[in-house]
Amino acid sequence: MERLPTFVHNRFIGDKRTQEVYDLDELDESESIQVRIDELVESETFVCFAPDTLAEARNRGYRLRKI
Repeated sequence: MERLPTFVHNRFIGDKRTQEVYDLDELDESESIQVRIDELVESETFVCFAPDTLAEARNRGYRLRKI
């Protein structure tokens, strides 16, 4: 999946509504995932983590979304 310009330096993106985190490096090219990421950006309900690690996302209460 090609990263959006907003997330070019981010690997993990969290959904504030569901407390789920997406690994952009592991996502496939499916249209449903692209729609979900676009929806997150449009509704401004996403969060990026610093440091950009799964451990930091879990520390904030997010769980990895398995696709």
